[in-house]
Amino acid sequence: MKIGMLWFDNDPKVELVAKVEKAAAYYRAKYGCSPTLCFVHPSMIPPANAELAAAPLRTGGVEVRSTRSVLPNHFWIGINGAA
Repeated sequence: MKIGMLWFDNDPKVELVAKVEKAAAYYRAKYGCSPTLCFVHPSMIPPANAELAAAPLRTGGVEVRSTRSVLPNHFWIGINGAA
């Protein structure tokens, strides 16, 4: 992904899936197309999905991957360039 939208959500009461869905809904409304990929900091991945290489977390058509280049509580969301 070369172009995307940076989203911030630090609400501790909301789960990661709900945060990604909220960011995706905003992305759809703003840009008129659905995002397919979202990068988050590894510390945000729930323990059950800590090993993303084996089974990536998906929600609402958006694949969630971890990278240390995204700060905690930030979401780099957009369209996968390979898609």
